[in-house]
Amino acid sequence: MTESLEAVNCKTRYAYNLAAQRYHDLFHDELRDKEYDRRLLDSFAARFTESSVICDAGCGPTAHIGRYLYDKGIQVIAVDIADRCVELARYHNPEMRVERADISKLPFEDGTLDGIVSYYSIIDTPKRYVHRIFSEFHRTLKRHGHLLIAAKAGTAEGYVDDLLGISTAIYFTLFSTQEITDYFEQAGFLVEFLESRNPYDFEIANERIFAIGMKVSRQACG
Repeated sequence: MTESLEAVNCKTRYAYNLAAQRYHDLFHDELRDKEYDRRLLDSFAARFTESSVICDAGCGPTAHIGRYLYDKGIQVIAVDIADRCVELARYHNPEMRVERADISKLPFEDGTLDGIVSYYSIIDTPKRYVHRIFSEFHRTLKRHGHLLIAAKAGTAEGYVDDLLGISTAIYFTLFSTQEITDYFEQAGFLVEFLESRNPYDFEIANERIFAIGMKVSRQACG
């Protein structure tokens, strides 16, 4: 029997509640050593103004991606599925709005966001359900709003029993550039940027995929 997205997400929430502090300790200052990512986020931020609202979708316990954009004067709302991640993200970013939410069911009205950044937040979702997340991104973005996706490259997907050295079940999905392109286009986005980079020496040894798309007028596929 195929496991529901809700069941997968329940395990994801549990796993990240366990690993939240470990995640923060490991990654809270990672952008310092990632010049490529800083330049990418700079180019993404240039699409917005001080009145723009961006969602950091799947912000984790650090919300450092959203914080990087917030520090450029952009309004950011960070969301995460795990209670402990939300608690820590609020503690470390008291000026920012941080809410608990499932990125496949965002708590925003249709067409209210100027941008969404999803930094490795789709990698815990089975491929058969990822289109739901892209459809939700499409729904909540304004026309011509922009979506930035970061993912890890490969072909594998399925449960692993370890998250950052903590014993717990977590779904892990790798993607091809074509799959990422397809998710964008099928959901109603025009792909404006698509690029891969090799992992830094201190990262997990998977190539990284980065893509930016603009919402166009046609409706997202269900």
